[in-house]
Amino acid sequence: MAGDYDSLFTASVIGTLMRNAVWARCAARFQPGQRVLEMNCGTGEDALWLARRGVQVLATDVSPAMLEVARNKLSGAPDGPQVRFQLLAWEELATLDEGPFDGMLSNFGGLNCVSDLREAARALAAKLQPGAAAILCVMGPVVPWEWAWFLAQGRAAKGLRRLRRGGSQWSGIRVHYPSIGKTRSIFSPEFRMLRVSALGALLPPPYTEKSLGRFPRVLAGLDRTERRLETLWPLPWLADHYLLELERV
Repeated sequence: MAGDYDSLFTASVIGTLMRNAVWARCAARFQPGQRVLEMNCGTGEDALWLARRGVQVLATDVSPAMLEVARNKLSGAPDGPQVRFQLLAWEELATLDEGPFDGMLSNFGGLNCVSDLREAARALAAKLQPGAAAILCVMGPVVPWEWAWFLAQGRAAKGLRRLRRGGSQWSGIRVHYPSIGKTRSIFSPEFRMLRVSALGALLPPPYTEKSLGRFPRVLAGLDRTERRLETLWPLPWLADHYLLELERV
């Protein structure tokens, strides 16, 4: 995915709106001078944005190709932001010889590819200071936008994939779709929930970009409405991703 990732999640209309929503929450939780750990950093967009705000970032990913793209971006940055990239899987987090960190970010569904979330939660807790904020962007199981989109194409199986027991198979990876309640429970008692918000409840999912990206004003209007209502039930429970903000106890 590395070669095409930014075209969908960075340069696209929907991807830009979603990433801006995540960045707004990062700005609220992470302060200049803090040390933040980013898991599944992808092509490094979030890490570089945080670093330009004065945050020191250790950004990790399991994909060497993603990290190559990220490092190329870093080498081309004129201001020399404070970010380092490292090859690391969620399952290897306990072996990381750094920390404790002041905060943590996992964006756009990286946690959905982790089979043992309880172990990931324990490993993450050991790497964070008490009071540190963890921002988790997780793909949820109930997405009416997805149902409507794929059912309209006669692809019911794909539209309902998130409801399958045990998750669904994608590119050789088992992808799980835990509910907000389940994720919150798994990360307890090391973490307590501060806030949960919707990302893609009114706004359509990024894979609709080729068809719906032609209507930027409509998408912007949906995004403005979603941002005003993002924490209100039931939007986070019906979103493509939910943004779970936790505090290390």
